[in-house]
Amino acid sequence: MLPAGHEALPLLPLGTSLGVGLLVGAVRERRHPDRPTAAGLRTHALAAMAGAVSLWLDPVAFAVVLALCGLFAALSYRQTGAEDPGLTGEITLVLTCLLGGLAVMVPALAGGLGVVVAVLVYAKAPLHRLARERVSESEVRDGLVLLASALVILPLVPDHVIGPFDVFNPATLWKLVVLMMAISAAGHVALRMVGNRWGLAVAGFFAGFVSSTAAVAGFGQRVREMPELRSPAVSAALLANLASISLFVPVLLAVSPGLLAVVWVELVAACGVLLAGGLLGLRPGSDGAPPPTSESRMFRFRHALAFAAIITAVLFASAALNAWLGPRGAMVAATLAALAELHAAAATVGKLWLTGTFDATQARWGIVALLAASSVAKAVIAFFSGGATYGIRVAIGLALMVAAVAAVVLLGA
Repeated sequence: MLPAGHEALPLLPLGTSLGVGLLVGAVRERRHPDRPTAAGLRTHALAAMAGAVSLWLDPVAFAVVLALCGLFAALSYRQTGAEDPGLTGEITLVLTCLLGGLAVMVPALAGGLGVVVAVLVYAKAPLHRLARERVSESEVRDGLVLLASALVILPLVPDHVIGPFDVFNPATLWKLVVLMMAISAAGHVALRMVGNRWGLAVAGFFAGFVSSTAAVAGFGQRVREMPELRSPAVSAALLANLASISLFVPVLLAVSPGLLAVVWVELVAACGVLLAGGLLGLRPGSDGAPPPTSESRMFRFRHALAFAAIITAVLFASAALNAWLGPRGAMVAATLAALAELHAAAATVGKLWLTGTFDATQARWGIVALLAASSVAKAVIAFFSGGATYGIRVAIGLALMVAAVAAVVLLGA
């Protein structure tokens, strides 16, 4: 007879709990092949099934079983603590029981978490080596700053417009700060993993997430020092601009999601041209830019703040010019801003489209104007930093990109 109000325990939750227990238990035993463990394959399988059956019977029964599992884990730690002072085995046993109960409600989630637990248990040595040897104090500090900015500060920032012209939204701007820090950190990690194999190309692409203008200038300086790197340096400069254009996606998603659906073809065309130009000069090898070390900073917090400050200033200037001179004044301000900061100008166009100041055609031509202004500024920087040949090649690649975007707008008009 089944308990009142209960149906038969389905096979999927029961099978999931058994599978999770067997998987975690097997990994635990393989981690200690030279000595018996207090909780191995059979114990974890039984603990998971006990969690599933007890929760199916009654939540109170599940609480009792979980408490007993914790008690047994504590007794096990008391007996083996001198030999193995870690708590991994005991915590894993309790978690296996919890996953068994979770399998009754959400079998897929329980199975997925069971795999995660097994991976964490199995990867003890690599994870310890990563935490103690591979990650530096500087990287830990930057990681904590990024997590605090995203998980602590961001939920507390007001998510509504304040100030004149209704353009300043603290939450939106802080999201951009977090975004810039996260992308820079991802580029740092990727470069450390890849190393020098792809040289300037990899360095250029990830540098573009931070500042494509600075990347163009930096690679120009490298060309002056080593002229034989001219072709890979041009490739790196174009790939840096590819990364910069790809940032339009998160910037527009944060400021004006609807505009992304209007200009996505133009962005694809720009990225395609830059990717083709970058691949032409791609040179794998060890003669490119050196990768960052463990002591290198993953990002510069003040740079991210400066980025948000520039966006704020451009938004205010564009809104003011729009109020005084109309849409043309706002577009002039955004185009001038693109000479120094392309993404801030893109955010301005997104804001103008969101408020109805620009229609779809005006917004698309606005993107063309921003890309053209930014390309002119970068071509001039390339000439002065890397010489005429470097500057001409970079200018040709950027001009073809602008031409492709303009052609898409004309064909779609």
